[in-house]
Amino acid sequence: MLKKNKLASFSCVSQSPSPQSPNMQINKITAYLLVSHGSRDPRPDIAMQQLAGMLSEILPQGENFVGVATLEANIQPLHLQIQDFAHRVQAFGCQRVQIIPLFLLPGFHVMTDIPAEIALAEQAITEGMTIELRPYIGSYPGLEKSFAGMMTTIQADVSIILAHGSRRAGSHTPVENIAATVDAVTAYWSVPPSLEVRVQELIAAGYGRIAIFPYFLFTGGITDAIALAVETLKLQFPSVSFQLAQPLGTSREFANLIENFIKEEDKVFG
Repeated sequence: MLKKNKLASFSCVSQSPSPQSPNMQINKITAYLLVSHGSRDPRPDIAMQQLAGMLSEILPQGENFVGVATLEANIQPLHLQIQDFAHRVQAFGCQRVQIIPLFLLPGFHVMTDIPAEIALAEQAITEGMTIELRPYIGSYPGLEKSFAGMMTTIQADVSIILAHGSRRAGSHTPVENIAATVDAVTAYWSVPPSLEVRVQELIAAGYGRIAIFPYFLFTGGITDAIALAVETLKLQFPSVSFQLAQPLGTSREFANLIENFIKEEDKVFG
């Protein structure tokens, strides 16, 4: 069921000059649309708005058109959200919109659904406006380093990185690479191996202190379910110490990572 309380399909956070400003460098203005999965839970939406606001403040003046959109759980499909955003920023002289998928793994949403929605949007975009798809945020090395650094803050005998998971072949490579870097093991919420199975394996191997790191961006329904699952594991294995970390969350550091991501990719996109 779609959200009924959303008055608009996207939000645009900007401190850029008005459309009539004579000082605008029209050909250089780029707008950025952060695309997340979407949720009926309001917390991810709030986090996305906060993240867009921080990114708008960080980007240079005149380049800080930042909007948010969702693939699911919206009153409009993504391609209409993209169209609305493009038409709105075009009034400010913007000629380019870059789509930044805020996804951690290259599953079907990243590799199939979002490109298909962009193709639909382009059919209705007026001449002079281009839509570009950036790589998903989980492919940025800075995010991997940040997550690995966060893992060093909890002391345990062994760590589990718990990601959502995907049935698309090869989609788990990024999280498996992080796990190999920090000597951790992986588990997945939607596909095997599950958290419970992985915990049972580690306990059988003799580990008594287990840290669990959710590889998710924002707090929401799934992270709540993970917390409940960990409480169940504590009851099931009272002699084992479990520590559950928080998801990556919305922070200035994460906004800076996205800005660096944009700058690095500009060397490719131009």
